[in-house]
Amino acid sequence: MCGIAVIFPYKPNVPRVDLDELSRVNSTMYKRGPDGSGEWLRHDRSIGLAHTRLAVIDLSERAAQPMASDDGKTVISFNGEIYNYKELREVLIRKGYRFKSHSDTEVLLNLYLEFGNDMLTRLRGMFAFAIWDDERSTLFCARDLYGIKPLYYHDDGSTLRMASQVKTLLQADITSKEQDPAGLVGFYLFGHIPEPFTLYRSIRALPAGCTLILKAGSSPQINRFASVGEVFRNAKSEETRENDNLESIERALLDSVKQHLASDVPVGLFLSSGIDSGLLLALLAKAGQQQIRTVTGSFKEYTGLDDDEAPMAARIAATYGATHNTVVIEESEIKAALPAFMGAMDQPSIDGLNTWLISRAASRCGLKVALSGLGGDELFGGYPSFFDVPRWQAVFDASKKVPGLNSLASATLKSFKRLGLPVNPKLAALPDLAETWPGAYLVRRGLFMPWELEDILGRELTRAGLETLRPLALIESEIEPDPGNAFVRTATLESSLYMKNQLLRDSDWASMDNSLEVRTPLVAHALLENIAPQLKSAAGEITKKAIARKIGGDLPAEWSTRNKTGFTVPINRWLESVSDLDMWRRVPQLRAENCHWARRWAYTVMAMAPRATA
Repeated sequence: MCGIAVIFPYKPNVPRVDLDELSRVNSTMYKRGPDGSGEWLRHDRSIGLAHTRLAVIDLSERAAQPMASDDGKTVISFNGEIYNYKELREVLIRKGYRFKSHSDTEVLLNLYLEFGNDMLTRLRGMFAFAIWDDERSTLFCARDLYGIKPLYYHDDGSTLRMASQVKTLLQADITSKEQDPAGLVGFYLFGHIPEPFTLYRSIRALPAGCTLILKAGSSPQINRFASVGEVFRNAKSEETRENDNLESIERALLDSVKQHLASDVPVGLFLSSGIDSGLLLALLAKAGQQQIRTVTGSFKEYTGLDDDEAPMAARIAATYGATHNTVVIEESEIKAALPAFMGAMDQPSIDGLNTWLISRAASRCGLKVALSGLGGDELFGGYPSFFDVPRWQAVFDASKKVPGLNSLASATLKSFKRLGLPVNPKLAALPDLAETWPGAYLVRRGLFMPWELEDILGRELTRAGLETLRPLALIESEIEPDPGNAFVRTATLESSLYMKNQLLRDSDWASMDNSLEVRTPLVAHALLENIAPQLKSAAGEITKKAIARKIGGDLPAEWSTRNKTGFTVPINRWLESVSDLDMWRRVPQLRAENCHWARRWAYTVMAMAPRATA
């Protein structure tokens, strides 16, 4: 895992690349790559690539980046891992290519030389890369289907700057620090900033599953090559027995786990008491992995309560003889760590603290790579949204056929609120929004409702942000054309919005701040393609608990039946007790007794995050 940067003055008669600037922006990513760094400049300074390296595959200097082809005409800066690089290497050797390293980076470089842009269909892995092709005077960049690895860019119309972090691009003197109303509104609506927006007007994310191609003298062209919705849409439903489906899913999961073990350093596992990480541990054992190392985070406030992950996690680890580490975190430690956490946050998010803490613990245990169970809920319907969104949409779509019924319900609920009655804002939003899929999803996943934002951001900023963001259209774009039935529609939305923009993004910056690579075997393009037919045909009948019983038969019986907790952080308690987190008290809406803690946390994060990123 690494950090990459690019400076490309693509129009004529503009200043050439400044090596000092390239080195300076590269140095901001040192935690992403503490094992090495480098810069490459074309002889006329018409383009520069930079790289910081966390050495995981081929630890030698032969694998250092930026890496050039034998003739020096093609250069790559790559962040991620290509798990099937050994198989691809053999294909290329048979075609006459010679290798000077055993890295996946060199495979990626030669794969481009052989197949050009079509290389993307052959990759299994997580990736964000930039390749300079001297013969074509073209920059070719891409991100994987899920967007596991980030890539941001700043384009002033003549020079393109790209990097793995928003903060890195802010180091360029030319980059405006003006905040983007769409980014601010997106954050308060969702608890994260949805792609392609960022907190800044001048910086955008290259969307997941997209390429950016820029030829000298031309303008950047962004095109989508893959999406979650497309995979489900193309999957053919199959009439099979439940046991056959489970067998097929187990084989696909085991294959994905084996692929994610490609490494020249030990691979550990984030272990909670939940089904997803327990499944990964069982699959690691089935894959023949020896000396499995697991790490569990626990909070002192939860000791003796159901929310305490540690006891069950320890039992799960013991079942497979894993070397297990439990890290107990206290409130005083959180208070001391807050400046470092906020400083690490690349874009504002209401999540990420749990991942940052467990990543720090894993790094302190000597790990460079850890597997995470992230993605299981999105594949196998583990969220309430899989039930709520289709139900709400069906109910309110039917009720709109009675003229005025939804309007009456909305007006009644809003009048209750004006009278000071404790009406949940989301309940009041249902008649207005839930008759469509995007509206129902916004109600289910929304942090604030659109009409509440004026109390936080003011009228003008809210209006400008909503006009640019267009949240309902943004949601709808992920399921148009329709990927299929209600189950895969919800799975697509959760994967392409919540998981991509929050869980995966937070996993990246939170782990990279601790120089740790997090891999997600349940978030993989090949896995999705392999099991999409079963998921589509079963339409939600293949549950995580059924998969758990099939694969984790050696684990304690209560492991697959206990209530879902996850690695939850007692932020609600800290917001009340830690004086450094009391910014939310400034806003009357947030002081209300029935205000959800996540709303208060969002305001607190935003109050602190701009100082960290500007």
